[in-house]
Amino acid sequence: MTDDYVIIAGGGIGGFATALTLHQIGVSCVVLEQVSDLRPLGVGINLQPNAVRELMDLGFTAADMDSFGVPAREWALVGRRGQDIHAEPRGTDAGYRWPQYAAHRGRFHMALYQRFRGLAGDSRIRLGVRATGYRVNGDRSVTVSLDTGDGPDQVTGRLLIGADGIHSAIRAQMHPDQPPIHWGGAILWRGTSLARPIRTGSSFVGLGDHRHRMVIYPISPPDPETGLALINWIAEVTYDDPAAHDRTGWYRPVEIDDFIHHFADWTYDWLDVPALIRGADAAYETPMIDRDPVPTWVDGPVALMGDAAHPMYPTGSNGASQAIIDARVLGAKFLAHGVTAQALAAYDAQLCGPVSEVVLRNRGAGPFGLLNMVNDRCGGEFDNIEDVVSTNERADFMAEYKAAAGFARDTLNGALPTIAPGARVNPG
Repeated sequence: MTDDYVIIAGGGIGGFATALTLHQIGVSCVVLEQVSDLRPLGVGINLQPNAVRELMDLGFTAADMDSFGVPAREWALVGRRGQDIHAEPRGTDAGYRWPQYAAHRGRFHMALYQRFRGLAGDSRIRLGVRATGYRVNGDRSVTVSLDTGDGPDQVTGRLLIGADGIHSAIRAQMHPDQPPIHWGGAILWRGTSLARPIRTGSSFVGLGDHRHRMVIYPISPPDPETGLALINWIAEVTYDDPAAHDRTGWYRPVEIDDFIHHFADWTYDWLDVPALIRGADAAYETPMIDRDPVPTWVDGPVALMGDAAHPMYPTGSNGASQAIIDARVLGAKFLAHGVTAQALAAYDAQLCGPVSEVVLRNRGAGPFGLLNMVNDRCGGEFDNIEDVVSTNERADFMAEYKAAAGFARDTLNGALPTIAPGARVNPG
């Protein structure tokens, strides 16, 4: 296949957000995805207000969003003995013009896929093909090498967007000397269970300490008859033993009995953690990993985005949100510079440095760094958090993270749309 397409290598959240953005502004594209049969896989993710704004600018309505998630109302950290460390409203409850959504990742992914498929047609999506590398041609087009499962193939287009995730072949070619995937010692076990929501009924709760914690939040509304919602949970333990990494897989199924002993006595009058975990149909294990930032996401007519550009620890709940922002900024640069390598360079100049700082900030625990602060000051044992970290200090810490991650409330509320309504790339 040779055409004037923009080639998007990877049909995940970032890839389809990019495809929808390009379709919106009148740029032809084709999405290449290695999975032959896309299905709603994964558990919970959070979509911050900056990303929800962009989705709504792409035409998603509140009803669309409600089909795969629920508006979040609170973000809270709770100590191991059940004492509040910090709590704050989120989304519209915090004064944002757009909500924050706690979503089922798989259902959200499928909503993006089905929307692009409906708009652009099946011919713009190639499933069962994996990008293995690229070649920049003399006319500045780019040819992508493919593994189809039945043998090699290739496709040539105007530009290439590498949206092929943390194991990106496009990034590996662009940065052949990059260090291996970085693992800091934390193991995550993830699942979903039907249970009653806690606190506000739509709260994101981090419970525990800096090396041993749970993250809990609903990703569906409560059933009106039973009061039960689908609760996403993440159980996390940080090991000192570097060899622990050798015993972990990448999102592999595990038996609940393999890890529940870490949380066996985590029972409170408002939450029974062992019961929550045992309520899951399945559990999955993954190491908490990222990659060291690279100095650029661009090589001429080739650009990285999403996890291919900036794989980050999930501690800030903004990995998927940043992939959506990447897509929209790419679209804005095409509007400003045409479908050119200059547009990719402008995208790189705007995002690579600041987002690389967020990667490192998340490696330092992101907003969960408050738990590190509490541990450093009192070993995690306290009766009144004000005696350890004041209200103002906690608020300043969180505000600094939101600003770095691009969702400071007043800045976002006052910002112009990334892409103006009706904007189209000049075909000339």
